[in-house]
Amino acid sequence: SQLPQAAQDKNHNAIFKGSCCFHRSNAGESMAWAESVDTVLANKEGLAAFRTFLKSEFSEENVEFWLACEDFKKTKSSTKIASKAQKIYSDFIQADAPKEINIDFHTKNDISQKISEPTLSCFDAAQSSIYSLMAKDSFPRFLRSDLYRELLQKHQDRNQKRWLPFL
Repeated sequence: SQLPQAAQDKNHNAIFKGSCCFHRSNAGESMAWAESVDTVLANKEGLAAFRTFLKSEFSEENVEFWLACEDFKKTKSSTKIASKAQKIYSDFIQADAPKEINIDFHTKNDISQKISEPTLSCFDAAQSSIYSLMAKDSFPRFLRSDLYRELLQKHQDRNQKRWLPFL
């Protein structure tokens, strides 16, 4: 069976890291962030940069909600499901929530009706909506931002010094 490309890249990096100059560097990783919002969300430094950018646009609640949902979906205990769902609801969904996200009335209403008996999928529609908003709206602006350009430059400078120590 053929490995997915991401797994092949990971295997390549594991095999050649340290023994070859062709492994993906940090500069390569930060440039790879431009491929998709998933790449940024999956990378610790990329996520931190994206959060900083969203904070500057006063929309960090979107990534915070998305991360809270990712954590929520991993919950095993039924008592924790209820308490985490209530926390997400009170932080992000209910009217005048401190980090209220911008979702349509029907999605918000649907969650409000199900929150008394939450399931691991009760926030899926809202999470999907927020993901789409980040991917189509915030992410392209992030890639054009000075923050992203500075990060790329920092990684390129660091990479250049690593391979050309005499500079």
